Amino acid sequence: MKAFITRIIPDAGLQLLQDAGITITQWTEKRDLTPEELINACKQHDALLSSGANNINAHFLNECKHLKVIALLSVGYDNVDVPEATRLNIPIGNTPGVLSGATADTAFLLMLAASRKAFYVHKKILKGEWKFFDPTTDLGIELNGKTLGIFGLGKIGMEMAKKCVGAYNMKVIYHNRQHNPDAEKTLNAVRVSFDELLQQSDVLSVHTALTTETKGIFNTTAFSKMRPSSIFINTARGAIHNEEDLKAALESGTIWGAGLDVTNPEPMQPDNPLLNMPNVAILPHIGSATVDTRNAMSVIAAKNVIAGLGGTRLPHVVNPEIYQDWNRITC
Repeated sequence: MKAFITRIIPDAGLQLLQDAGITITQWTEKRDLTPEELINACKQHDALLSSGANNINAHFLNECKHLKVIALLSVGYDNVDVPEATRLNIPIGNTPGVLSGATADTAFLLMLAASRKAFYVHKKILKGEWKFFDPTTDLGIELNGKTLGIFGLGKIGMEMAKKCVGAYNMKVIYHNRQHNPDAEKTLNAVRVSFDELLQQSDVLSVHTALTTETKGIFNTTAFSKMRPSSIFINTARGAIHNEEDLKAALESGTIWGAGLDVTNPEPMQPDNPLLNMPNVAILPHIGSATVDTRNAMSVIAAKNVIAGLGGTRLPHVVNPEIYQDWNRITC
């Protein structure tokens, strides 16, 4: 059996694949594969381990419907046509859980950096502008006792909420389709409507999946309902916020600041005005970028590949209904 990997991944996962007798091909160039290159590569392999924003759409899936498994080195799977994969009996695996702490750390970092204009004032040092102490310039805002709003209070949002309560005694509100009893019990979190989340949050942190419902939901209308002193944080997916609307909201003072680990598009261009705004902190999608987390992600992805090639259920499967189809086929 042969597996194609779209990036160089940590050795922890590679070792598992090799120990399982799987032949590995890794894409080593520092650029994304074109759709045609990805299809051509996968036609020579039995499994795909996909890292990065490869577009696993209906065309790709039908060209590569021989694949026994597609394992993602991510939690999110918005780049995959899951219904089509399910129709073709291709199991899709992801890596949930292991990156919750690291991604929440990144959200917390962005919140603190934006609140103190940290990235902006650091650039002033590099420009030789740190010359005179002015007690009225470059002032930030304090976070103690403020209200944290979580849009999508799952595992990552829960970790973010714990950090904010522990460090700054923040009140937690959240907007979910369902109640989160654990958060309500341990953090006194309160479930609110989307409008209430916008209106009451001092810090609004996004931790939801990118879906047709959430795409572009943070737009001019949403930002106009937020507090002028509020900070918007997004470590989920860039397409959840409208970047032009965010820029306008910051320029007009509709909201106070923003922290982004995800942008739309990615990579962000170096001349993007958001990069030079005083109260904005932007990182290049490093939410899971720790040694421990990336090792754990590579291990889960490898286990998904091994299971798929062995004809058994993936440990972490996005489309579990596929096994019902398999049962019907084999009965």
